Amino acid sequence: MTNQTLPFGDVSAMMAQFKMPGVDMSAIVEARRKDIEALMAANAETFESMQAVARKQTEILSEAMQGMQDAARSVAGGGAVDAAGKQAEVVRKGFEKTLADMKELADMTRDAQSDAMALITQCATRQMRDAKAGISPK
Repeated sequence: MTNQTLPFGDVSAMMAQFKMPGVDMSAIVEARRKDIEALMAANAETFESMQAVARKQTEILSEAMQGMQDAARSVAGGGAVDAAGKQAEVVRKGFEKTLADMKELADMTRDAQSDAMALITQCATRQMRDAKAGISPK
């Protein structure tokens, strides 16, 4: 990641002028840079996942509309007794498909949340490791 892609530019040069004994300003700036990169990666992952869910919802709606059209043609083509059986079968299949689609959307959402949380957890773990290293006696 370049300094131009960070929201605040090159902070390390600015922070270098504030020298404090025992404080490694470049390490602090680097840690914050990594935090921002991790947050940006988590946001990108979440955005991509939301797009995938939206595409799946569009696909589900399209399939449902096609299914209703097919069912209407099928029911219209048969007799009264046959139509009732066909309607029941269409409703059953539609319900099963809807449940399967809802499960798939829930799985996609859970996976997206899990991936984003993994990135945030990695960042927090790194921060704790860096903090421990920073306060350890040398």
